[in-house]
Amino acid sequence: MVQVRELANTTAEIAQKLGIQKYDIYGSSSDSIGVEVERGEPKQVKASNRSSVIVRVWNAEAKMGVTSTTDVDPQGIELALKTASEASAFGVSEHAPDFSPEATAPAAEIDRELVAPAEVPTLIDTLLAAENELIAAHPAIESVPYNGLSQRNIDRFYLNSDGALRDEACSYSSIYLYAKAEQEGKKPRSAGSYKVSTSLGELDVKGCIQETAAKTISHLDYQKIKTGKYCVVFSGEAFLSLLGAFSNLFNAQSILDNQSLSTPESLGKVIASPLLSVCDDALHSANVGGETFDGEGTPTRRTPLIEEGVLTHFLHSAGTAKRMNAQPTGNANSGAKVTVSPNFYHVFPGKAGDREYALETAENVILIDDLSALHAGVSPLQGSFSLPFDGWLVNKGDRTSIDSATVAGDFCEVLKSIIYVESEPDITPGGVCPRIWVEGLSITGE
Repeated sequence: MVQVRELANTTAEIAQKLGIQKYDIYGSSSDSIGVEVERGEPKQVKASNRSSVIVRVWNAEAKMGVTSTTDVDPQGIELALKTASEASAFGVSEHAPDFSPEATAPAAEIDRELVAPAEVPTLIDTLLAAENELIAAHPAIESVPYNGLSQRNIDRFYLNSDGALRDEACSYSSIYLYAKAEQEGKKPRSAGSYKVSTSLGELDVKGCIQETAAKTISHLDYQKIKTGKYCVVFSGEAFLSLLGAFSNLFNAQSILDNQSLSTPESLGKVIASPLLSVCDDALHSANVGGETFDGEGTPTRRTPLIEEGVLTHFLHSAGTAKRMNAQPTGNANSGAKVTVSPNFYHVFPGKAGDREYALETAENVILIDDLSALHAGVSPLQGSFSLPFDGWLVNKGDRTSIDSATVAGDFCEVLKSIIYVESEPDITPGGVCPRIWVEGLSITGE
């Protein structure tokens, strides 16, 4: 782990010797170990130590130079400062990056401790037992071709010449199981589940096995469906996948670059059903390993994006906030170019609807569990999508797996066509979201 205060003192001495007045450093490192198994035998053991340090220096003309390094000893820092200082002569003059005005503001205090990793044999035994239990859950489950159990310790820090000094560390463990089932005369069917927690001891391995088995079994005896318009119910994970694909809606940098479905004037406008509310919340209790500061040292926070259908905020770095007369939101990624990205979505009901819906009573609705080919089937600047999916036709609680089909539409219309937001959330690695009911989406089936 980097000793941040010692690094800050060393950097200040070197910068003074080099005549550098303004600089900042953001760094992260991770130690991870993961295992995979195959048919009762260990398949792969992977261990890695990765680190990345971004050093930025400003010259007397307020131009910035940047370099990266993995070496934080005095010699490495001196070389990085020299290189960034030389590069500053070629820095941009227009909209040049600057320190975040909140780099020294108090950040949230979260009680976290690094957890000592379990031994590799323990990881292998745990994953082998999970594989065996999953295969034994149903005669049709033939194998678990994709699986993994991993542990990771992460350390992050930020410091600058104005006295900012932040560091944090966290641990998490995760398990992924993806089973394959086969029936005579049918195509193989697959499904998976992912769980994450702060340590191996708290990881819900049993829940991952049960969820994977239930999903895989439910996809047996699949049927074709007719092409047409359907009421579609997105699982929390599926809706977050779609929301992430069109995250330019909230991204201030994308908006300033004219690469967004929104404009600066979109704030305060209705963009979704009043039944929907969305926040970006890095500090949500379900966000295992959530960050308390971003790449510019800005504290992370809960940022309302959509409140009862109204677009209320964008996600900002220090630079975009300055240009749009707003406040940084803790969503910046430091680098040669500062970028903006969401931390952890929290989707929840807005206004109460006229009626409630339930899969136990609904007739002929499509439940989408997982969306595929998001890299190819989405047009972020047009708002359109056409995506294959895994899911079921649900009729009064009875689920029939769908052979193969695609869902298509316009994301802005999807947001406005929401007819119900359930209250019970699904917890996923990218956010917390309940099932979302959308009226009149196009499904291409048989």
